[in-house]
Amino acid sequence: MVSRGSLDQVTVLGITRSLAGQPWRWRALAADARDGMAGQDALVDQLLLARGCPPDLLDDHKAPSIRAFMPDPSIFRDMDRAAARLADAVVAGEQVAIFGDYDVDGATSTALLMRVLRDCGLAPRFYIPDRLTEGYGPTATALHRLVAEGATLIVTVDCGAQAFDALGAMEAAVVDIVVVDHHQCATALPPAHALVNPNRLDEVAEASAHGHLAAVGMCFLLAAALVRTLRARGFFASRAEPRLLDLLDLVALGTVADVAQLRGLNRAFVAQGLKVMARRADIALAALADAARLSRAPTCTDLGFALGPRINAGGRVGRADLGVRLLTTADPAEAHALAAELDRLNEERRAIEAAVQAEADERVDLSASVVVVGGHGWHPGVIGIVAGRLKERLGRPVVVVAIDEHGVGKGSGRSIAGVDLGAAVLAAKEHGLLVAGGGHAMAAGLTVQADAVPALTAFLDDRLRAGVERAREDRALLLDAVMAPGGVNPDLVRSLDAGGPYGAGWPSPRIAAGPFRPVRVDVVGNGHVRLVAAGADGNTVKAIAFRAADTPLGQALLAAPPHRRLWLAGRVRLDEWGSRPAAELHLDDAAWAD
Repeated sequence: MVSRGSLDQVTVLGITRSLAGQPWRWRALAADARDGMAGQDALVDQLLLARGCPPDLLDDHKAPSIRAFMPDPSIFRDMDRAAARLADAVVAGEQVAIFGDYDVDGATSTALLMRVLRDCGLAPRFYIPDRLTEGYGPTATALHRLVAEGATLIVTVDCGAQAFDALGAMEAAVVDIVVVDHHQCATALPPAHALVNPNRLDEVAEASAHGHLAAVGMCFLLAAALVRTLRARGFFASRAEPRLLDLLDLVALGTVADVAQLRGLNRAFVAQGLKVMARRADIALAALADAARLSRAPTCTDLGFALGPRINAGGRVGRADLGVRLLTTADPAEAHALAAELDRLNEERRAIEAAVQAEADERVDLSASVVVVGGHGWHPGVIGIVAGRLKERLGRPVVVVAIDEHGVGKGSGRSIAGVDLGAAVLAAKEHGLLVAGGGHAMAAGLTVQADAVPALTAFLDDRLRAGVERAREDRALLLDAVMAPGGVNPDLVRSLDAGGPYGAGWPSPRIAAGPFRPVRVDVVGNGHVRLVAAGADGNTVKAIAFRAADTPLGQALLAAPPHRRLWLAGRVRLDEWGSRPAAELHLDDAAWAD
């Protein structure tokens, strides 16, 4: 089924410059694992090894389980201290408040801890800041408000690692604060009763190996540590323990939506979480799936592009608390009403995003290694999405800044593999260029005065130029297999899916297939190039290159003469329209075969 040719060749099919202007290369694969590969099982092994799976852990990665990948939560600094403080609150019946970020990771983290604490008999409350009026992370005003309302323990989730001022202002208050975060930390840490973060600079190596976890994953580990602590105290002698595995659907949603790398424990979180979600036992996520017109079992793609954006819509263009309200309700009618409102807000978000995208496209400086674009009046709720789209199109880090009427800019950045944008933003903050900022390697947020944007642009360009140039020089289309035209079929899709779940850090398989002759090429939808191509063996394939009409790839496909043969490269998907399923290619590239 699979023809790999010589894996030791520098390029695949001898293609050094494709229609998109890049070479085609094999994805990395251990040399001693290449021989004797045939059939579906061998193909799955090949996919796993090429993504960095150690050969002795193939079985664990084929069916990733929580048992196989779950670490002892106690390996993380302050984890036992955080769990003990939460256990004290549960036993004493204290008022606990969860302060979460307004994105999907923050919403799912908040909802997970809310549900666990409810199952332990507490009535916790939550606070999600408004993106526009309060910005990212805790403020002293918000924390003092929670204390005034009776909170004796505040847990910040998906934020807090850089909240020096806010947490410092609470040192005299009668409240303990536990921080559960995953964003990069500075050498100094803000004052807190406990600060749980795998990316603490003083973290031990065993814990730092889990630095790719999303905040919701860290909250799951904290919940496990809490249950263990309460169990040791005999708390569950007369009541049932929280069913933590039933919450893996929340963990999967937050992990995928936050573009956390699907390695190690995250693979288990998502693989098992998708199974939980498929049962539709959670009324909130079932209502959200209904609002997204999703009737089948969800996939990673659905979490990232259908469910996640709807949870996010509340924080972007509506009320920031809507997502958590949905994810914590036990009322089916309320769940469906909230899901419908989030669906409506998501449509509104799309319109706003399109307007900002159009303006940002016009302001791109292609000579810069790091593209920084800003605009007055841009909605800060969509700048992260716009930054991501620009990053994909330009192949370099992008920061998009929305400047308000007071001359204050809220920025969101997205990076490319091999370029640590979060560290650069922290460095810019330490140099006095930012009011606030933080993040991780692939994404960052910041606050900057409008008149400091040119200096920030120069700083980021100077700091990251060498890394960006190296990353772009190494740019190549990485392939997992080469198929004959007839090999692009539903069986191939099922074989490739067996190596999943796929996502950030565990990329979806990409194949080359052909040669094909173009039968019909046209533009559909929002600049998508649609192609029907036929192989010499009589097999045809449908393919589509999204938003490619104005790109070199799209232009070449539209002008391709019918007699000239092409290799097509992309990801195979199942097209379930029609009387029987068929495979189609989502194109990333193409190259002349003659």
